[in-house]
Amino acid sequence: MDDLDNDGKLGTLNLSRKENQRIMIGDDIAIRIISIRGRHVRVGVTAPKGVPVNREEVWLRLTRD
Repeated sequence: MDDLDNDGKLGTLNLSRKENQRIMIGDDIAIRIISIRGRHVRVGVTAPKGVPVNREEVWLRLTRD
């Protein structure tokens, strides 16, 4: 996914978080940092059942079909 589209409207917000801290997206989506071990970060996502949540490589495969 690109950080910036041709019109300059899409950008990336980079946030720093520690273990057990959250990032909120709107009122009902939460991203929680579960653990950080070296270069590996485990992330938990809480979202409404109707909101699909996928890793990027899965999302790309689904959208190509």
